[in-house]
Amino acid sequence: MSCDDLVCARCAHPVAEGRCPLCRANRDRMHHGGLGGMTPALVSLALITLFFLTLALKHLTGT
Repeated sequence: MSCDDLVCARCAHPVAEGRCPLCRANRDRMHHGGLGGMTPALVSLALITLFFLTLALKHLTGT
């Protein structure tokens, strides 16, 4: 979903146009993801990689 598809409840215009402060805030929030700009897919990939690295380290140390 993009902000092109959303209509603001405050000003009744597309959020992509950013006509009111609420539109601009939501548009910025949608385009600048959280966690340093990382997408949810990148966060998931990082967690999966960390999990497998932990398993490999545990296997190599024998604990």
